[in-house]
Amino acid sequence: MATTNVTVRMDENLKADFEEMLADFGLNTSVAINIFARQVVYERRIPFAIARDRPNAVTRAAMEDTRARRGLSKTFSSVKDLMADLDA
Repeated sequence: MATTNVTVRMDENLKADFEEMLADFGLNTSVAINIFARQVVYERRIPFAIARDRPNAVTRAAMEDTRARRGLSKTFSSVKDLMADLDA
């Protein structure tokens, strides 16, 4: 099987971190990229979730407040209770 070269542009700090992590697995960049390429072809998709940027601290705090039901507007256990509050 013939091989070909692929050039990848990458931030040098990312490259250093990437190579350090790969070394922990006993891999090099070429092997890791080949694993990725083979998996993409095999699965016919990117083999991991690609998500938007992580929310910042303010957004994470607001999300947690919502989950904990802090700072929300009034809630009602029935339509009757809601209507009574609206009429008040």
